[in-house]
Amino acid sequence: FIQKGASIYKDKIGQKVASPLVTAIDSSLIENGWGSFRFDDEGVCAQKTTLIEEGVLKGFLHSRLTAAKAGVLSTGNGRRQSYRNLPIPRMTNTYIAEGSSELSEMIASVKKGLYAKTLGGGQVDPATGDFVFGVSEGYLIEDGKISIPVRGATLVGNGSDILEKIDMVGKKVEIKPGTCGKEDQEAPVGCGQPQLRISELVVGGTEA
Repeated sequence: FIQKGASIYKDKIGQKVASPLVTAIDSSLIENGWGSFRFDDEGVCAQKTTLIEEGVLKGFLHSRLTAAKAGVLSTGNGRRQSYRNLPIPRMTNTYIAEGSSELSEMIASVKKGLYAKTLGGGQVDPATGDFVFGVSEGYLIEDGKISIPVRGATLVGNGSDILEKIDMVGKKVEIKPGTCGKEDQEAPVGCGQPQLRISELVVGGTEA
């Protein structure tokens, strides 16, 4: 998407794309990680790649092919579903690094909001960064305290905009297993983050 000019992050290496509290990493070195391996499907050793460091875009994930086109080294992200498929650049275990805030502190700081404890499925448009995700388990936050559970909530927004609005980052990173679908191929991956406080976000749903 970057090399086709179909991503909002093209030509933004070295620029601020997120809150200074945000550092985003892709690593296939995590022990027992669902997206971990010793080398990728092009024979490149597993490694850790910092994508965003303190809010600044540092780099992209590459296969041998995209790395050659960009004049850089492969990041060890050339992956394929099976021998029948061509390797393509894709994530391994991707996560936001830990911060310094306690969850209790984050909740206490919110007058009215939503605690999205568990997210469900969703989708992202890489050309614009627009996304929609379902909330599998969520609760209202009222006057700094968790109150009633919420059913059927969705989170709607723009990834670039939301990254700028992260103003607190928790201490404990949790990475969950999943499957990444891309170009009609699937691959095991891990995805996670600590708890985050986002200052403003559109929450949709229906009122019972």
